[in-house]
Amino acid sequence: MVVTIDGPAGAGKSSAARELARRLGFRFLDTGSMYRAVTLAAVERGIDLADSDALVEVAEQVEISLDEDRVLLDGRDVTRAIRTLEITSATKFAADCPRVRARLVDQQRRVAEGMDVVTEGRDQATVVFPDAECKIFLTASEEVRAERRYLDLVGRGEHVTREEVLDKQRVRDNGDCTRAVGKLYKADDAIEFTTDGLTREEVVDHLMKIVEKRRAGEV
Repeated sequence: MVVTIDGPAGAGKSSAARELARRLGFRFLDTGSMYRAVTLAAVERGIDLADSDALVEVAEQVEISLDEDRVLLDGRDVTRAIRTLEITSATKFAADCPRVRARLVDQQRRVAEGMDVVTEGRDQATVVFPDAECKIFLTASEEVRAERRYLDLVGRGEHVTREEVLDKQRVRDNGDCTRAVGKLYKADDAIEFTTDGLTREEVVDHLMKIVEKRRAGEV
């Protein structure tokens, strides 16, 4: 069974999807981390992120592994490094590159082949797994999403302001919804769920109910 969780930045997809996968006994696939890892590799190599050919070459050369809660880039743990504001803001170049997306989409499908998976991202239900048995669109208000991201960055030791995070989020939201490939939108057969005012546990409890109903053919 494939459970897709799509939605905008800061909606709580990663934490909710990871916990949902744990409860279900499924594998968790954090697809956004793959684009971040390509971006980090490009930045570390001094690649011009606007050079799509160079980005594709990086994507073809690196090995990205998702190991439980860790993201490995050529065997190196980059779980924290790919979550900085710098990498987050720059990931749009990899995400907007059709050939990078094609390569990573192929990897995502191969990882999920023959497995029970909870996968989260922007285009999981619409592009990567259009035939998924359970599709969820997780969202939250702009202010709530920005506050979550701000607290996450501060918790990681970054020096940012709420205004800076909100401004960058608005730019990212616009890019996610207007990009030529893999843009963010709710699949027609996805169930939308808003997480404002809910704890992570409450969100996951609700997601479990959605999955259980899908399994039983009730929704």
